Amino acid sequence: MTKRTYGQHCAIARALDRIGDRWTLLLVRELLIGPKRFKDLEAALPGIGANLLSARLKELKSTGIVRRIVLPPPASVPAYALTSVGLELEPVLLALVRWGERFLEAGSADDYVRAEWAVLVLRGIFRPEAAKGFSAVYEFRMGEEVVHVEIDDGQLSTGLGPARHPDVVLSGDLEHFLASAAGTLDMAQALAEGKVTLEGDPALLQHLGDVFPPRSERMK
Repeated sequence: MTKRTYGQHCAIARALDRIGDRWTLLLVRELLIGPKRFKDLEAALPGIGANLLSARLKELKSTGIVRRIVLPPPASVPAYALTSVGLELEPVLLALVRWGERFLEAGSADDYVRAEWAVLVLRGIFRPEAAKGFSAVYEFRMGEEVVHVEIDDGQLSTGLGPARHPDVVLSGDLEHFLASAAGTLDMAQALAEGKVTLEGDPALLQHLGDVFPPRSERMK
């Protein structure tokens, strides 16, 4: 079967020939967070189906966006990762994070959500100018999922799992973190009511709000 093409001599059309199919950009989203096994991708994209997932991965490999790897020990199992070309899509997806936030409230209460998607959200909304001269490591325990961020003088790094030496650990249900990100729940209020717990220096929460402002503030 010949892959469909827009047949236009245009960079946007050529890009969409490669990443414009349904589910493709969401696959890239998952791999921007980190390498994943086939079953991890299937779990992160309910509704895609194994056959379609295989087809999309095959297309992305053929266009040089995705590659097969073997995860390091102790896993030592096959997985998928982005190539250098695929990694160049990060600013594209972060721009979509910022642009698409305005439509989040139009979704359904039954929409599927994963805490690890916060990694890309945090990269997308980070304000480096507000983090100059400031360094701290934050760990977020959102239900059963854990992500962490490290801020170092205007630079940001993110990852899945616990941080090695966090300055602040925030723990709570995912819904409370989502409400805080939207600006409908004040983090100080959530802490006072016990909806979120804190380990570490409470003063670092102010900096957190400066470098990652809530959606209600960003959408003004």
